[in-house]
Amino acid sequence: MSDTPHTGGLFGQASEAAAPLAARMRPRCFDEMVGQAHLIGQGAMLREAIEQDRLPSVLLCGPAGTGKSTLARIIAAASKKAFVEMSAVSSGVSDIRRVAKEAEDSQHFHDRQTILFIDEIHRLAKNQQDALLPCVETGVFTFIGATTENPYYTIISPLRSRCQLYVLEPLKPEEVEVLVKRALDDSDRGLGQLDVSISEEALEHLIMASRGDARTALNALELAAHTQISRDDKQIELAQIEEALQQPVLKYDRAGDEHYDTISAFIKSMRGSDPDATIYWLAKMLEAGEDPEFIARRIIIQAAEDIGLADPTTLRVAVAAADAVKYVGMPEAQLVLAMAALHLAVAPKSNSAYEAINQARADVRDHGAARVPGHVAGGPRVDSEDQEYLYPHSYRGGWVRQSYLPEGVQGKSYYHPKDNPREQRIAQHLKQLWGPDRKPDAQQSDGRPGEDGE
Repeated sequence: MSDTPHTGGLFGQASEAAAPLAARMRPRCFDEMVGQAHLIGQGAMLREAIEQDRLPSVLLCGPAGTGKSTLARIIAAASKKAFVEMSAVSSGVSDIRRVAKEAEDSQHFHDRQTILFIDEIHRLAKNQQDALLPCVETGVFTFIGATTENPYYTIISPLRSRCQLYVLEPLKPEEVEVLVKRALDDSDRGLGQLDVSISEEALEHLIMASRGDARTALNALELAAHTQISRDDKQIELAQIEEALQQPVLKYDRAGDEHYDTISAFIKSMRGSDPDATIYWLAKMLEAGEDPEFIARRIIIQAAEDIGLADPTTLRVAVAAADAVKYVGMPEAQLVLAMAALHLAVAPKSNSAYEAINQARADVRDHGAARVPGHVAGGPRVDSEDQEYLYPHSYRGGWVRQSYLPEGVQGKSYYHPKDNPREQRIAQHLKQLWGPDRKPDAQQSDGRPGEDGE
């Protein structure tokens, strides 16, 4: 760490020209920053706090290449406060105490406050994070911490509670495209002087393979561009991007046939109880950059449609997996998705719920919505001549024979238990209640009324 507080620019770099493309193209103001509109869009609270130079201590969390350090540098450029940058990798308690002393002197002698930015804050040990507490608590300096890790696991709770938490999201494909094209066109900081171009398929692969990480996209672009220039070729093709990323292209279009074909194969593999095929198609989707939340939604649907009452616990597993995917994010979310998908693949199968609702809705569409019989309606009706409602709990076993379906539909059967252990037990139970055909033909009691009957 330098003894002199930094106040903007590319910190710790000898020359901007020698810096990687991603560093040279780092946005210098809000208008140049792409993505994170929920945080720094016009009218956003964080942006207003930065522009008014009243930023509180904050933690910036998010995947690599989403703009955490960039945002810190924009804060440095916009603020009148002294700006000190530290890396958690090479700093310790003594550095933090030294900055605190300098910040106190700056405030006392020059009436100038200080911002301390620590990148990779999750790498600080607990005692090092403890050293920050009194300074943040008393306002010796405004603290900005950046981390790619979950702060609820890696940042001590006293420090976390003294900071506002802001989450940066992976850049969208169209946002990465803006950055790539800007770098190709910029002659001052980018690759404009090289006069290179990129093919559509190479651009598409670069965008998808970078998975929302601007740094990965720009550094791969720079490597591919200089490689082509050395070969007297100014067109970047797919092969160069594959080589630069060390990631072969996958034939997968999230808006086209490959998207639908692959998710179809994934669903049918789970339905067909093939765990190996299930995990393969899941792997293909994840490697191609498919949205993990989309996959989680399909697993939830699968749990209800193809397993259903054969094992209702699968729906709880699927919903829990979807929540976990949102909570932990990629790459760890792949473990959650794999567990849930395999759980569904090896579970017993039944589409009885799927068939029941489809058949019932077809009857409603074809014959209209029948009127609710008076005895099961919400209250007495003046025009009703229906028999009295029999309260099941007033009868032995908590059941009494009576019809719940409207006229014209009585005798219809929608739910048909499938041939799996759980539903066969359900079928036996229904048979004991209703008889072989499960049709409540008569309004009669098969038990004796209890004392609290209605």
